[in-house]
Amino acid sequence: MKKIFYGRIPLENATSLLLFQKKGITQQLLHNLKYRGQQEIGTFLGTWLGSELAEHPDYKGVDLVIPVPLHRKKRRIRGYNQVSHFAIEIANKLGADYSESILQKKTGTRSQVFKNRLTRSQTHQIFELRETDLLKGKHVLVVDDIVTTGATLENCALALIKNGDVRVSFATMAMA
Repeated sequence: MKKIFYGRIPLENATSLLLFQKKGITQQLLHNLKYRGQQEIGTFLGTWLGSELAEHPDYKGVDLVIPVPLHRKKRRIRGYNQVSHFAIEIANKLGADYSESILQKKTGTRSQVFKNRLTRSQTHQIFELRETDLLKGKHVLVVDDIVTTGATLENCALALIKNGDVRVSFATMAMA
């Protein structure tokens, strides 16, 4: 997964737990998590990946885990961020802090499910930081459900890196 971001952003590490294929089990899992309220899927996957990362030397220094945020309107409609339980479990396994308040989505965007790869990659400057003093000198792990072009994670990283003294890694449930 790290190769997706090569030359785009300074990245410590990147990993993904599952491979996404249309009509496969991973698609069914993510659909049930995202649209059918089965948040226990996020908890299960977070515990699984968190246990794996806790054994990996490159992730032992993670200080803070941040889920990719939803815009407040989408969160109100869905009722939850599908990545929250996943991120919480990873933070628990890594002994890291967890925060949903540092990174905020400032503009609403249409669901990426119906966008093609080119349109997905043209997402710019949709995230902003709050509480930047909490990031100084930290290794931050940004987590999301799925990575395709990497545009969403890249924009999260760019918002975090603007702060200056921060190292960024990524972890996702799946990679397309």
